[in-house]
Amino acid sequence: MTSRLPRRAAAASSLLVAALLAGCGNDDSTASGTCDYPDAGAAAKEVDKPPASPDQDGPLDAVLRLGQGDLTMTLTPDEAPCTVNSFVSLVEQGWYDSTECHRLTTEGIFVLQCGDPTATGTGGPGYTIPDEVDGSETYPAGTVAMARTSAPDSGGSQFFLVYEESQLSADYTVFGSFGDDGVELLRQIARGGTADGTTSGPPATPAEIETITLERE
Repeated sequence: MTSRLPRRAAAASSLLVAALLAGCGNDDSTASGTCDYPDAGAAAKEVDKPPASPDQDGPLDAVLRLGQGDLTMTLTPDEAPCTVNSFVSLVEQGWYDSTECHRLTTEGIFVLQCGDPTATGTGGPGYTIPDEVDGSETYPAGTVAMARTSAPDSGGSQFFLVYEESQLSADYTVFGSFGDDGVELLRQIARGGTADGTTSGPPATPAEIETITLERE
């Protein structure tokens, strides 16, 4: 499954980022306090599904160790419990270790997209995540959000990090944020442009997630 963000470059009509999950809707499973993770094709590598009942009870930090330095994200399980539950499960299973952030966008929207072990934009964990949006979402610099296809509830493991304010439809689950140091780190990567010279492609400055560490209070 290819996950993506709406492409808003030359005008606002194509898709800039190919990754993983339009439509809104906290589904019934989220509202009931449990999470449904339907099967969705073959996983890019072997991984277990997350537990159906999220057990995160407050903000926690996830430290992305990139080759360029560390980027600390504060995850928000109170706002996106099923998304954070899945992300934490994948982190704990080493899903993101030694993976390349495979897509950088430098016009229209400004994000670095990560989370596909195949670095092709098509890899996922073999299940999908319900959207956790209410239509009020915005995507300023420092936002962490899920990538998805054009279908509702189609997120998986791919996520994007926003390094400049980006005008996106409120279809992408926001599940965390990061500070100015992380924004500047991404801007350094973005200044190198893409490897193919386009406005949406692999970053010319490789951005590899060496590992992600969770830090609970």
